[in-house]
Amino acid sequence: MKLKELAGKPQLVELTIDDENIVKEYGEAVTFFVMDKLPISSYTKLATIKEDNVQEMFDILKDLILDDEGKPIMSDEVALPIDIMTAAVLKVSNNLGKSQNSPA
Repeated sequence: MKLKELAGKPQLVELTIDDENIVKEYGEAVTFFVMDKLPISSYTKLATIKEDNVQEMFDILKDLILDDEGKPIMSDEVALPIDIMTAAVLKVSNNLGKSQNSPA
């Protein structure tokens, strides 16, 4: 297969947070969306983020955790509960770099 065949426009991919604690707390699984392909700048930011820089982490997550229209869910005025945000970060991390055509 040629590498060019794998290139394409980013598409929205739905992720589901169905951890037992989340379902118990909110009564059901929670879904959100991410892009299946990210610009290299996003990967670079993720790789170089420092744990103590909360604002930088928020800015990156804001661009990754999307609604069904591909728009950021969080903003400077709207935030997610910390348990949801933590679970979403784990889902995004586990999803990064995985082909949607390969088994998870």
